[in-house]
Amino acid sequence: MAYAKTYSVALVGINGHLIEVEADISQALPAFVLLGLPDSSLNEAKDRIRSAVKNSGMSLAQRKITVNLSPATLPKRGSAFDLAMAIAALTADQKIRHISDTVFLGELGLDGRLRRIPGVLPSVKAAIEAGFSHVVVPEENAQEAQLIPGAHITACRSLAQVLALLGADPTTLKETPPTPPKERPNTTEKPQLTADMADIAGQAEGRLALEIAAAGGHHLLLKGPPGSGKTMLAERLTTILPPLDDISAMEVTAIHSLDMGEQPCQELIRTPPFQAPHHTASAASILGGGSGIPRPGSISKAHRGVLFLDETPEFKRTVLDALRQPLESGEITLHRATATATYPARFQLILAANPCPCGHNVGQGLECRCTSKERRNYFGKLSGPLLDRIDIHITIPKVLSHELDHHQKPEDSATICARVQQARNLQKERLAPYGLLTNADMNGQLLRGTFKLNTRLTSGLNRAMDQGNLSARGYDRILRTAWTLADLDGTSSPTTHHIDTALYFRHLSQEHLNA
Repeated sequence: MAYAKTYSVALVGINGHLIEVEADISQALPAFVLLGLPDSSLNEAKDRIRSAVKNSGMSLAQRKITVNLSPATLPKRGSAFDLAMAIAALTADQKIRHISDTVFLGELGLDGRLRRIPGVLPSVKAAIEAGFSHVVVPEENAQEAQLIPGAHITACRSLAQVLALLGADPTTLKETPPTPPKERPNTTEKPQLTADMADIAGQAEGRLALEIAAAGGHHLLLKGPPGSGKTMLAERLTTILPPLDDISAMEVTAIHSLDMGEQPCQELIRTPPFQAPHHTASAASILGGGSGIPRPGSISKAHRGVLFLDETPEFKRTVLDALRQPLESGEITLHRATATATYPARFQLILAANPCPCGHNVGQGLECRCTSKERRNYFGKLSGPLLDRIDIHITIPKVLSHELDHHQKPEDSATICARVQQARNLQKERLAPYGLLTNADMNGQLLRGTFKLNTRLTSGLNRAMDQGNLSARGYDRILRTAWTLADLDGTSSPTTHHIDTALYFRHLSQEHLNA
């Protein structure tokens, strides 16, 4: 047999595509030709494969080897195809038996070792969806690959182990010695301080706003002087969010798998992620991008969790305005010359800002030295369309001394999370027929149709909208917040009090625009 075919997976964004890895050996001068729209890192695989096969006790045919990655029109990148290409070339040379029901994933070291690759979770998921249940992966990726139900995973430490499974003569194979475990420095473990809502002194209104945001999945704007606790509040939102369900956990873990940190994924991520990029971050790092196939940015890494932008007016306005479309659609599509990738981006946005550049424009503003023009320019980066997409606007006042020396400990995160979970359960039961999870996902068709409120309850909203103080989007967002307040109170539908409270949390946007 001078021809053989194996299978691997190419990732474009978070979506995996099954790839046929074809190898053909012809009577020509020795060469290794790689076809199928490979990138530069994939072209380097030719030398990695030759060395890995040689150091595993075998050799490639001393003839022309042509490897094609099909479909050829799909862009391919990375080193995850190394193992599949090596197996295809050796099968075409009849040195191992042909196997047609297995997908091979893994990077080869020059010594034949199989190295960990990113994106194993979505790759194995794509293989299962394509009808392949048996997948060979590097040993370091085994636990992550086994998170996919129905997958039969074979974990190997080296190319020699894979070749032995495929019928190669074990007496000729050279086993790669195992990698010695990394020695960790002998340091004394310091006690870890866990963030909790009980750490926040005072700020009753801010705590309420955070609970509403957690219960309904709403976006939040925090405005207040330096040191008032805006960052503390934002960092504790994930402590009162319920654990992720199976579907959300799989999505979040798949994105984490693409990122490939120091530690591979060993279990599904159940804790909502928290991302807090610095205000100097580029648009590509926040939205996603890069050369070739675009990579996920902070908004995708915060999927089903929280994206916190501290000192929001210091971000570039172009970056802030680019968030508007993902906030509505829950995903972002990145177009590049070579590929288009779509990533999920359904996150809760928290913006934090000082009242002015110096931060002292509070109360009567006697300590503030900023001019009105400086204040307008400062908040000018927060455009009206962006603020209109924020459900809750809250002013965080300075903390007084008697609030720091409280006698009664504030509610902790566990107590608040229990109420949030009850509210989420009511939403899940009400919205399940429509495939939605939270009130923040409700659209105008539901709010003004299936769940339309009595005109008597919405008269104040109608008046505000007719006077030009409220947009149609703001109208819907107030209704969403009102439904969340009703869920927290355990009532079947919003009351006038709930709508008035939701409307109160929208006034700050007009204050910003008129500053």
